[in-house]
Amino acid sequence: AMTAVQVTVLPSPRCLFDDPVQIHVAGLLPQQAVTLRASLVDESEELFQAHARYRAGSNGELDLSRSPALGGSYSGVEPMGLLWSLRSKAPYKRLAKKNVLTPFRVDLEVYEGHEDMSRLLGKCTNERWFLGEGVKRISVREGRLKATLFLPAGPGPFPGLIDLYGSGGGLVEFRASLLASRGFMTLALAYMAFEDLPAMPEVLELGYFEEAVNFLRKQQQVKNTGIGVLGLSKGADIALSMATFLPGIRAAVSISGSGFNSFIPLRGDGFTVPPHPYDLGRMKTSDESGLIDFSDVLDDHRDPATWGCRIPMERSLAKFLFLSGLDDMNWKSDLYCRDAVQRLQQCGREVEFCSYSGAGHLLEPPYLPLCQASIHKVLGVFVHWGGQWREHAKAQEDAWRRIQAFFWQHL
Repeated sequence: AMTAVQVTVLPSPRCLFDDPVQIHVAGLLPQQAVTLRASLVDESEELFQAHARYRAGSNGELDLSRSPALGGSYSGVEPMGLLWSLRSKAPYKRLAKKNVLTPFRVDLEVYEGHEDMSRLLGKCTNERWFLGEGVKRISVREGRLKATLFLPAGPGPFPGLIDLYGSGGGLVEFRASLLASRGFMTLALAYMAFEDLPAMPEVLELGYFEEAVNFLRKQQQVKNTGIGVLGLSKGADIALSMATFLPGIRAAVSISGSGFNSFIPLRGDGFTVPPHPYDLGRMKTSDESGLIDFSDVLDDHRDPATWGCRIPMERSLAKFLFLSGLDDMNWKSDLYCRDAVQRLQQCGREVEFCSYSGAGHLLEPPYLPLCQASIHKVLGVFVHWGGQWREHAKAQEDAWRRIQAFFWQHL
């Protein structure tokens, strides 16, 4: 009789979502052909799956960090391929964590052969958490604030971060909880389309974001060296505005954003930054897919008539990091990012930036699979985000390292 096939996840079957793991299979026949499958059911019961064909070594073992996949959802040596290539049967689904207090469970199964997946040889489960051991989640409804504070384990003091998501709105916690698990006291902040915050506000008040900064700065365990902000998409230009107009921001990260104010006027104390001129008549709908392409809705950002919408970042004392994907199909983020970087450099400011070929708009923490298109919660239409699977996965790993290194360095 054949020995039982063991599937193991090293160093442990329990880890944080952004932790790489080693997937091992032992007890196969020498050179045996097998198919590995990963399955994950998200919080709305949507099934995400990936599979790849492999051949065991002469010792009857497989180590995904060394053995190449021979096809399937990906090919080649991809230690984490079974995670980053997960996709749903239904198109246009985005894998995101709503409740960070529970893990995603990834079932890993080994089937005989490369064809029919009828005979299961072995399996195990990888529990991937968004909240590290001892990290506290504290709901914040103080003054106008609608936020969640994540407090790392241990005595501190910790560098403080404010985390902003895009125009889809809501209170998005999974990136903030992972950052807290890595040692940052992080405030995930909602600013539209959440509870009684309107889906499309007439105006955003800088004072609201100032309240968030003041709230974070007065926390006992936060370092008093200044606060960091990071934002994705619309959240990115808010992060840059906070670094420019509010005191106490030391470092800002813009992901797939722009150096001007977009879509909603930003009202400060005695001034308003208008939104960059746009025309939704320039939205394009793809014939085959019905997906919306937004990338042409803005007027030309090089036209001086639009410059009143620029965020005067050169006045800021903060350090900046810009990240963008060259395959962003939603926003010309690389073009807008280069414009912002150039403006800062012309004023003699140091700025870090990285543009990733093959990466789309939604640069998320690593191992979250690429979402090429999904519904925009506020606009109610399906939006094309762009990205190529493998390149996007590599970009997310690199960006995540850069973001953390940048904040550790400047905070």
